[in-house]
Amino acid sequence: MKRPTDASPQPVTRRSLLQSGTAVAIAGSLSLARSAHAAGSDEIRVALIGCGGRGTGAAMQAIKNAAGAKVKLVAMADAFKDRLELAYKSLKAQQPDQVDVPEERRFVGLDAYQKAIDCGVDMVLLCSPPGFRPDQFEAAVDAGKHIFMEKPVATDAPGVRRVIAANEKAKQKDLLVAVGHHLRHEIKHLESIDRIRSGEIGDVLYMRAYFNSGGVWVMPRKEGQTEMEHQTRNWYYFTWAGGDHLVEQHVHDLDVCNWMMDGPPVDARGAGGRQFRIGPQYGEIFDHFSIEYTYANGAKLFSYCRHIPNCWGSFSEHAHGTKGSIHIEGHGAADIKVNGADPVRIPRGPDGHQLEHDHLFSALLEGRSYNECDYGASSTMTAILGRMAAYSGQIVTYQDGLNSQRDLTPKPLSWDADTPVKPGENGLYACAMPGVTKVL
Repeated sequence: MKRPTDASPQPVTRRSLLQSGTAVAIAGSLSLARSAHAAGSDEIRVALIGCGGRGTGAAMQAIKNAAGAKVKLVAMADAFKDRLELAYKSLKAQQPDQVDVPEERRFVGLDAYQKAIDCGVDMVLLCSPPGFRPDQFEAAVDAGKHIFMEKPVATDAPGVRRVIAANEKAKQKDLLVAVGHHLRHEIKHLESIDRIRSGEIGDVLYMRAYFNSGGVWVMPRKEGQTEMEHQTRNWYYFTWAGGDHLVEQHVHDLDVCNWMMDGPPVDARGAGGRQFRIGPQYGEIFDHFSIEYTYANGAKLFSYCRHIPNCWGSFSEHAHGTKGSIHIEGHGAADIKVNGADPVRIPRGPDGHQLEHDHLFSALLEGRSYNECDYGASSTMTAILGRMAAYSGQIVTYQDGLNSQRDLTPKPLSWDADTPVKPGENGLYACAMPGVTKVL
């Protein structure tokens, strides 16, 4: 599908959201903005790369977009056949007319992404583990495809730099690039940022951010697996593949705080470790972090994330200013508390996971520039910076972190690659040791 003539960039704001076809649908109308149809309604052929739960969800959200785009899933790729087939059956059962992926367009292996990209598609959904993201993003840009990629965009500084460089090529080619920071599309976040920008809570003095939960899935080792197969299947628990949970999940909250401050921090210091996740099934990552970030104007962010069952949980961001405060629940409402005024509550509205696809396809149909990679990369680097500070026990500046030459990814990314970490004689993987581990 050829994209219409480009218009000037139009980033998503609360006002543009409320004026869009999506907002009309939210209000109860089934009509869509005529401008979406005016740009053409030809079929958009999409490839899904990475068929886990998030990838399956992203494909469904692309198909169900509220922009009026006629999306057809025509290719799928995953490292593992069982994962791909499970996703295919689920998507085909739900949307049989918009899922056309015969056996010859279902690709398996670590190089499967290139085969899916080469299937004559218009857009790719990059939803593999983040350690694979730089390779896949570069390939999609080189092939001239529009891109939706999940966060984070990398797991180390060299990967972030590769994504930034590839994105400059994407801009030159006028490719649309969306990043899965769904909170940037939610009504209560958009209005909260508007209120901060307008000075309603005064100057922001400090922020708090939390991603505390009981943890996620575990994929124990299977008999006969190579070490690379085990780590790829169990990617969440290996820093090269998943980034550690501060990078893989808490990056959502860090992105919101960077949004509040209109840019990333200048340095980070903090601590972390593991108390619960210490068995061989948990790889090498930490289960808790406490990071203090400093921004250029002196404002602080106190960042906390934990994966330990039966503990206090929260997925939220908070900004405290000279005149009041804003408190945003990731899956709930936002509360505005200004000194001397009655509190204000902003309902969440629709799930941002769907809205981010609605906005992406609206831009495509309307011929607008659309690129979320700059803040996606800086938020990923912010999370990596916090991990660096906790792993090393040192104060690390953003610039030093971004310039780090420590590449965590196996070379090449193939089944016979030598993994960066290996289990000890007791089956346990050694974790980072503050005061010993080098990160720069």
